[in-house]
Amino acid sequence: MRATAAAAAFSLLTCSRLQSSSPTRLPFASLRRVRFAAMATAASFRPEAARSPPAVQPPPPPLSKFKVALCQLSVTADKARNIARAREAIEAAAADGAKLVLLPEIWNGPYSNDSFPEYAEDIEAGGDAAPSFSMMSEVARSLQITLVGGSISERSGNKLYNTCCVFGSDGKLKGKHRKIHLFDIDIPGKITFKESKTLTAGLDLTVVDTDVGRIGIGICYDIRFQELAMLYAARGAHLLCYPGAFNMTTGPLHWELLQRARAADNQLFVATCAPARDTNAGYIAWGHSTLVGPFGEVIATAEHEERTIMAEIDYSLIDQRRQFLPLQYQRRGDLYQLVDVQRSGSE
Repeated sequence: MRATAAAAAFSLLTCSRLQSSSPTRLPFASLRRVRFAAMATAASFRPEAARSPPAVQPPPPPLSKFKVALCQLSVTADKARNIARAREAIEAAAADGAKLVLLPEIWNGPYSNDSFPEYAEDIEAGGDAAPSFSMMSEVARSLQITLVGGSISERSGNKLYNTCCVFGSDGKLKGKHRKIHLFDIDIPGKITFKESKTLTAGLDLTVVDTDVGRIGIGICYDIRFQELAMLYAARGAHLLCYPGAFNMTTGPLHWELLQRARAADNQLFVATCAPARDTNAGYIAWGHSTLVGPFGEVIATAEHEERTIMAEIDYSLIDQRRQFLPLQYQRRGDLYQLVDVQRSGSE
């Protein structure tokens, strides 16, 4: 109900601001004035220099409008059950028309330092050494969907990673994101957790071109670092996906706030997927899987129970919102600069 009310209010705001017969485009004369003014400002402010290397425009997406499913799964200590339940949810989402499906962070076993080694999979080996990975690949291929596979504990040599695998509609691995920022926090009397006791931080940013557009991937704590989202936007992402399991302390305070901030700051879509809440678990997840639009508007959100959220992504809204607020032409490259170290090294 909250998402519906917010959408209705946003529609009224949009229509009143446009004062045009078209609900989704600025009048040509107004758009031209905005662009001319922005270009005049750019001459002295050098907005293109605010990103190094310069930002690239999002490529034309294969689909401009499609359904996304956020599968907020209950997680138990039974790995086989978790895998079967995830498959059921994916299949049900695809049957309802989803072209993109997201799973939660650490969905195949408990979220704990004791469990990470026990439930870890050797993704490179595949097969029986990686039953969660194999299921995701097979179901993406059979259903011909794009699957952002939440995250699982990955074993590589003598190291463990919190890893998100992205599968194309052919079932092939399109990208693998190892959590960059490890969840090490200590809030006295509330929560203490140190992922670094067992996990190793990833070394790479992950941007994947898929059948549903260009997607930037982060995992949970990664969402707190706006630099990552800014770099993904500068690399032309349409959508940022964050499997995450915020807790009962930081979840109510920051989970939605951070999603809306990442979306509004970068004028793109943000999708998150969390585990369902289990009050008997050692780590209690906040839930509230959410889709946020490029104006920071909440399009759809769950509560804390197990369920799948279905919503529509319409990429034409990205161009529209960037017309309303032409931030890319207004940045002050004469005063600040965000450097993409990896892109700089490869160009």
